[in-house]
Amino acid sequence: MVLNKIRKELRENIDLKYKEGAVNFFREKTKIYGARALTVKRIAKKYFREIKNIDKKEIFELCNKLFKSGTNEEETIATDWSFRIKEKYEKEDFKIFESWITRYISNWASCDGFCTHNLGYFIMKNPEFIEELKTWAKSNNRWLRRASAVSLIYCVGRRKNLNESFIISSILMNDKDDLVLKGYGWLLKEASNNFRREVFDYVIKNKNKIPRTALRYAIEKMPEESRIAAMSK
Repeated sequence: MVLNKIRKELRENIDLKYKEGAVNFFREKTKIYGARALTVKRIAKKYFREIKNIDKKEIFELCNKLFKSGTNEEETIATDWSFRIKEKYEKEDFKIFESWITRYISNWASCDGFCTHNLGYFIMKNPEFIEELKTWAKSNNRWLRRASAVSLIYCVGRRKNLNESFIISSILMNDKDDLVLKGYGWLLKEASNNFRREVFDYVIKNKNKIPRTALRYAIEKMPEESRIAAMSK
């Protein structure tokens, strides 16, 4: 079975020094083999060749098993595989993606890897689901709230959905979770690449309400004078 081969190869590529650093990288308790990122990508690509011609439903079932393991490297492979078949995404897949986040995602790296690629592409192709992201922004699940913002990074990078990004940022404005604040701050930062004036105006309008954690992210790529204006009282 392909998953057994993947797990065997991951165990054969454990780097104990790298594993120690990776474990300490997360505040959350995270299961990690300890294989380096480039190695995991190579393994994902290698074994995708064995499954690329099977039905999408079967690929998603394999991805579900990888996510269910709760292991960082296996989640990375699940994200890689499900993104490789992005042209086959259908509207009903949204509920599958949502379930992967709510049931399995347990750290910001897995959340971001999946949302900035897979879910971001899905939202760009099916923008009506941004209404679902607005619901996520009010969820008790921290990863859904972060996902509501970072899933739009794919879109703003392609000059789409700026207003929706502002709406979700406003919903998350004073979230109590710093990972959520950093999530929408990151979204605003990426939006500033293509919409600098609009993002600056949004930041200035809300600078007395945006927590410093999010504000610093949002203005990171702006010119110095803009950053000074945004940080001033």
